[in-house]
Amino acid sequence: MAHKHWSEWLADRVIEEKKEPYVITAGMTTSGPAHIGTLCEFLFPAMVKRQLERKGKKAEFYFIADIFDAFDAVPAAMEKYSEKLRPYLGIPLCNVPDPLGKSESFGDHFLDEVRELVKKFGVSAKIVRINEYYEAGKFDDYARFFLKHEEEARKIVEETSGKQQKKDWSPIMPVCEKCGKIATTRVVSHDDENYEYVCDKDVEYVKGCGYKGKAKISDHRYKLTWRLHWPSWKQLFKSSIEGAGIDHHTKGGSEDTCKAITKNMFKKEHPVDFRFGFVLFQGRKYSKSKGIGMGVSEIIRLIPPEVVTYVIVKPDLEENVDINPTNENMLRYLYDFQEASKLDFSKTEELNRHDRKRAVAFLLATNGRMKWEVPFVDALVYYQIYRDWEKVGGLSGDAKGTEYLKPYIGYWLESGFVPDDYNFSYSPDPEKATDAVKELTGKLNQGMDALEIHNAVFEFAKENNMKPAELFSEFYVALIGKERGPRLGKLIHAVGTGRVKKDILG
Repeated sequence: MAHKHWSEWLADRVIEEKKEPYVITAGMTTSGPAHIGTLCEFLFPAMVKRQLERKGKKAEFYFIADIFDAFDAVPAAMEKYSEKLRPYLGIPLCNVPDPLGKSESFGDHFLDEVRELVKKFGVSAKIVRINEYYEAGKFDDYARFFLKHEEEARKIVEETSGKQQKKDWSPIMPVCEKCGKIATTRVVSHDDENYEYVCDKDVEYVKGCGYKGKAKISDHRYKLTWRLHWPSWKQLFKSSIEGAGIDHHTKGGSEDTCKAITKNMFKKEHPVDFRFGFVLFQGRKYSKSKGIGMGVSEIIRLIPPEVVTYVIVKPDLEENVDINPTNENMLRYLYDFQEASKLDFSKTEELNRHDRKRAVAFLLATNGRMKWEVPFVDALVYYQIYRDWEKVGGLSGDAKGTEYLKPYIGYWLESGFVPDDYNFSYSPDPEKATDAVKELTGKLNQGMDALEIHNAVFEFAKENNMKPAELFSEFYVALIGKERGPRLGKLIHAVGTGRVKKDILG
């Protein structure tokens, strides 16, 4: 096929280069609320898994919660708890209490949000808390290996990053026995098993307590530094493929280190790698800590998760996707998604490149199952007219689909998200109807569809030397009390030409 979707060629690479069963890995640090950018971390690998399974292959997906990282900032969403949280700066996220008291830790608080999103997006993944793997000693052999070959590891890190490391650089980051911090410790001496450390670093957002201690690798109170931790987890999980954002793949990025460590130190084949672009909000990267962009939990109250998935996975893999969740853009996403559902999926090889990407993205986002048929806008207009969901389901001819869309439309109305053109109530007033409106209303036939009604307005305006926009405006004023509204043909058709005649002409 001339126009493969990125998920197809990645699946083909995995099948060609690796052995079944395939393992897909991905990971992230849950240090703040999930946003649209967060979705990339599990949606892209999930799409590769779905594509492999569509090809009849067995695949497992491990999603790694890297919550052994240091707590380095209070995110904007948690600012009201800053007094409680600041004393824990520098401590591993998995050891910081959840200020709401709902989750096992601060890191788990946001991980639990991701767990729910993974379910809502229909993603099949085994979620791993990486701190548990350290606690179980599963990284111990890697730590001993890197301590034994510290100079070689340092050399690779320096060469691939383009940065000379400090004299006290170490493959491991100890957790201070006294204060619990991981960000402020440094190793001062070691052999392959034992190490001495001091907690005296100043990392700008917190300072060490000054404690000097001793520990063993088998105590499991350490974490590998990131550029060694990442290639180690890929080996630990026997990863066939793992991707990352473009920032990790730039010259000097951690992907270069990962490949060099895997090839030169582990003497292993590197997993298939891929890089993906950023999801932007009004041209800027979404940020968990700064609160830039709308949270995912908010967005999926406005539109179904499968639409969000479609929007994210449709573009080329390395293309940045600028998602500005305005009401107009949301309607555009919904329309594009519903139009994609009409493509002939049995003949995707005959589609042009643009439509083929849409078709594959739709199949991946929905697993081929569309949950509603009534256009979102139609259901919204019907409800604005009748305020009765049972009536909407009957008029739409898609009662199940209407029921599925009901909570989304309800939230649009509840949160004031409905665009002005669709924010109306049917309140006909014959006294506001002009002569032109009355004359044209009298000519409407019961069997006319929305397009025929729309065209009839244009024809009437042309025949009577009127500006169509003025006639449309007069009609809206007579029917909904404002000069603008939804497409007039659709509005009149939804109300019924017979009812409109009765309401305007008596």
